[in-house]
Amino acid sequence: MAVLRDDFLWGGATAANQLEGAWDVDGKGPSVPDMCTGGSIKDPKCVTTSIHPDRRYPSHEAIDFYHRYEDDIALFAEMGFKCFRMSINWTRIFPSGTEEEPNEKGLAFYDRVFACCKKYGIEPLVTISHYELPYGLVEKYNGWEGREVIECFLRYCRVIFDRYQNVVKYWLTFNEINSGTTPLGAVLSTGTIRGFEGPASMVPDRRQERFQALHHMFLASALAVRYARDHYPHFRIGSMNIMTTAYPLTPNPDDVIATQLHNNMMIWFCSDVQVRGAYPFYTGRFFEENGIVIKKEEGDDEILRQGTVDFYACSYYMSNCITAKEERGGRVGNIIKGVPNPYLQASDWGWQIDPQGLRYSLNEIYARYQIPVMVVENGLGAYDAREEDGMVHDTYRIDYLRRHIEQMKEAVRDGVDLIGYTPWGCIDIVSASTGEMAKRYGFIYVNKFDDGSGDLSRERKESFYWYKKVIETNGEVL
Repeated sequence: MAVLRDDFLWGGATAANQLEGAWDVDGKGPSVPDMCTGGSIKDPKCVTTSIHPDRRYPSHEAIDFYHRYEDDIALFAEMGFKCFRMSINWTRIFPSGTEEEPNEKGLAFYDRVFACCKKYGIEPLVTISHYELPYGLVEKYNGWEGREVIECFLRYCRVIFDRYQNVVKYWLTFNEINSGTTPLGAVLSTGTIRGFEGPASMVPDRRQERFQALHHMFLASALAVRYARDHYPHFRIGSMNIMTTAYPLTPNPDDVIATQLHNNMMIWFCSDVQVRGAYPFYTGRFFEENGIVIKKEEGDDEILRQGTVDFYACSYYMSNCITAKEERGGRVGNIIKGVPNPYLQASDWGWQIDPQGLRYSLNEIYARYQIPVMVVENGLGAYDAREEDGMVHDTYRIDYLRRHIEQMKEAVRDGVDLIGYTPWGCIDIVSASTGEMAKRYGFIYVNKFDDGSGDLSRERKESFYWYKKVIETNGEVL
């Protein structure tokens, strides 16, 4: 008997700003990623307050899914996708974020995308805001720091919920919402970067702004859930967090306590609010010690209580270790702070490979919340190259994914209610953290390079055929 449920949602994951391109086509306005230049592992991407003609902005063309979506979705269908995690680009619908009426051409594009998914029997899983905040809301309100953005978001939600009520069942309100607890999250998520220009890695650490912004995002998510429950009770709406699995570096109690504190605020804080409907107890001391004062209005706590999510979704790429010793601190990956685990190997970007950490994480999530869980991002960023036979033989990616799926199945045997798996970047797309094409995740190779060259043609990698067999056998043949 298969370990995974018969209706398991196998698929892949993307984000609009990393694959669509057509950044100013058919009325679309600029989002924060459109103001970010290209970068690499050595040279960080930069945020600019205006578009500089002499600089490269990779989201402007990305991989041109906007004009090639039919062919790409056909490739996903060839692999057997049951589910396609995608996002709607907010600025295609409301170009500056403040308009009263939506942009019909933007809505029509997603009409076509969803029709294509339906043609192949692929269930869309839609992220409403996937690191795609309208830049107009940054300029006007300093992003989510402004409470006014809640209504802008709800206007957007009402439009897309009403429009796509019969074609989309699964929704995520915000991508990796807990990134907002970190400095880089100001660029990626909260949009609290008004007037900032420079390397994204150097954005000022303004915690008061970010945590106030998160409060407004919690309210926006809860109000969206309430609207959906009132009007479309068949919808299922989830939260989405980075699962930044962390272990104490040593058994020293100082490291254990440091890890617990890290996990509380980085891993659990946002999902505790969205799943349980209230600020957790441990935020009191954290806010006091960091000079954070959350400005609430009457009724906010009730909104959070009434707007809890239906399922928990997460990204999982790696784990790291935490130590209380300042001199050993550092950054592992693009957001996660910690130190390397001496028992693990790492990718070319320094992301440590820990398949068992996924089993551990899924157990921790389900023990805490006991609602259905989806892994909506997981994958290996690598330097892929086509060989003499014209194919990318990405056996390293197959090995990475195989080992993680094995541990996913172990978690299900443990009793976790796991309902889906959508590996990240099922087709090569622009990296969110570094702004480069060289960091490839996909089952499909895209002929596009960091200098802007390439004809955007698509080729199936070896992992394409492997993943097709995985889906065909519901994870039994790995």
